[in-house]
Amino acid sequence: MSARELSLSVRHECAVGAELGEGPVWVAHESALWFVDIKGHRLHRLRQRTGELHSWLAPGPPGFLLPRANGGFVVGVKGGLHHFDPHSGEFAPLAEVEPHRPDNRLNDGCVSPEGALWFGSMHDPETEPSGALYRLDDGGECVALDTGYVVTNGPAFSPDGRVFYHTDSVARAVYAFDRPEPHVLLNKRVLLRIEADAGYPDGTAVDSEGCLWIALWAGGCVRRYCPEGRLLTSVSLPCSQVTKVAFGGEDLRTAYVTTARQGLSAAERAAQPQAGDVFSFTAPVAGVPQRALSVLCDGQTR
Repeated sequence: MSARELSLSVRHECAVGAELGEGPVWVAHESALWFVDIKGHRLHRLRQRTGELHSWLAPGPPGFLLPRANGGFVVGVKGGLHHFDPHSGEFAPLAEVEPHRPDNRLNDGCVSPEGALWFGSMHDPETEPSGALYRLDDGGECVALDTGYVVTNGPAFSPDGRVFYHTDSVARAVYAFDRPEPHVLLNKRVLLRIEADAGYPDGTAVDSEGCLWIALWAGGCVRRYCPEGRLLTSVSLPCSQVTKVAFGGEDLRTAYVTTARQGLSAAERAAQPQAGDVFSFTAPVAGVPQRALSVLCDGQTR
């Protein structure tokens, strides 16, 4: 599949060496990028102005973290959702998820336009289709919206919230759903499928024009697709395991990219010394502001 390769200056933002860097989130009031190292069981905060990196140990493999409207974060850890307070470093359980599936873990999540948590689970050995897409309801119930995934990934909403995107990484498919109402998904269809020699679709970010920026695991790049699924542009990274993009900076045009070392041989790790680090480039269009979670599992809107 052809695309216009963007001749952008890719910057090396931070040396982390994450085994599985993932889930970047821009927190504007801190001017900071937050992200996780799933296999390293760590949360990281990178200050934009100073380059300072601060890390916290999680109680398990953190698939994602998302900001709460009243402070702190919700973190999806294997077995359930936790509230994380960065001031104390403490984690408090919020809700169990799939306690009957010990081989599953939580993987990727996003915030709906209404402030609710949408997230997915996956089979950690990546062989069984035991993963599912969930929405956390006001009363604390995790409602399964779609099932049959080996690795769920890339939940994201169109800017107007009327289209929802979700990824089946192993099948190399990105799906689109109509969302006529906040709790309704209809008309699941394959929006795009990554060709076999190009890697696997990982995390997704949506920009202000409604285009999808999809990180390609084992593909060494980030691709931009129009809302109809047509490939527009591609940005190459200096390592192969590219995981997700988040838009940050004052104008939301700094595209931060997380990467990983997982899946690389010893020779590949030697050839890709920056694998697992954070990179950035200036995007041609702005992203959309990161939403904060306002509907949480105690039924209160905050």
